[in-house]
Amino acid sequence: MQRVANCILMHEGQILLLKKPSRGWYAMPGGKMETGETIKEAAVREYREETGIHLREPQLAGVFTFNIFNQDHLDDEWMMFTFVCKEFSGELNAYCREGELEWQPLEQIAHLPMAAGDRKIFEHVLVSNKILYGNFAYTKDYELLHSRLDPQQMDNG
Repeated sequence: MQRVANCILMHEGQILLLKKPSRGWYAMPGGKMETGETIKEAAVREYREETGIHLREPQLAGVFTFNIFNQDHLDDEWMMFTFVCKEFSGELNAYCREGELEWQPLEQIAHLPMAAGDRKIFEHVLVSNKILYGNFAYTKDYELLHSRLDPQQMDNG
């Protein structure tokens, strides 16, 4: 099972996002955990590698499992640990090999193209300080099949 950590950095009414070139979808900067890292260390390292920004005191906001299906066959399974942070240091990289880094106003987040699961995570994080736990099932083409979320405010089936 693959493990990834990412972070939602909020600053002056904006969120720093990564626009991935493959689909044109926006995502939270982050990536794969390395052996021996804590989830927080992975989130801070990956964020710094992609953005040039050093997160200060990120807080865990969600823990998620993802199942990717090819028809009825489970193709891939991974876990994602999402942090939220409001304090940082450093300068934003001019270039990121993963895509384009963009500050987006909070009120635009709901209108940006992104994975359906990421949208549900943002919907929760922008209105609640509770940790969100969830499971997302996707097709191999990243169409959301269903999700289960706790606290249960946005489940679909």
